[in-house]
Amino acid sequence: MEGGSFGAGRAGAALDPVSFARRPQTLLRAASWVFSIAVFGPIVNEGYVNADSGPELRCVFNGNAGACRFGVALGLGAFLACAGFLLLDVRFQQISSVRDRRRAVLLDLGFSGLWSFLWFVGFCFLTNQWQRTAPGPGTAQAGDAARAVITFSFFSILSWVALTVKALQRFRLGTDMSLFATEQLGAGAGQTYPGYPVGSGVEGTETYQSPPFTETLDTSPKGYQVPAY
Repeated sequence: MEGGSFGAGRAGAALDPVSFARRPQTLLRAASWVFSIAVFGPIVNEGYVNADSGPELRCVFNGNAGACRFGVALGLGAFLACAGFLLLDVRFQQISSVRDRRRAVLLDLGFSGLWSFLWFVGFCFLTNQWQRTAPGPGTAQAGDAARAVITFSFFSILSWVALTVKALQRFRLGTDMSLFATEQLGAGAGQTYPGYPVGSGVEGTETYQSPPFTETLDTSPKGYQVPAY
């Protein structure tokens, strides 16, 4: 049960950096990591503009501070999660327990599915708030940043959905391999082995041989005659 499972090689095997960097899952995580920066970065730098009625700052998305906070939290969470799961992918092949590998894949699957849904909600929410934003000097100044946030939110949906699909494939692959190993172990435990056939070099209990170095006793030795009276 310590062999390759859940899409990884045998536990303890050396990691090839080139093949790891070319894996679709690694590329998707790197893309999601970049997209997350492209979402929360513009909001932090240019997402707050001066209000028309005063010097206070307001969110560029229709003045809704919740939209800016949601975008920053969503992008920052994705940034940290991508870094954490990328480190987990590097250490995944060193995990010898199949149960621990299963938990790691389930964590990846659950988080990727949740963040895919949150990115979809965030994209719809930010798009709706941007459409309701009234034109003005501050809006025109931060318009490019707002559109970039919406665009990369949409790209994040695609990348996280792809990560969810990859995690689901790894989970199914690991489950199939675990069931196969269990069936093989069960068949081996219940298998009976035939006994030794007669004449194969090992005699059965029914075969009897006289002990070695014994002489046959003759009740009538040669040369002796019973005298007649």
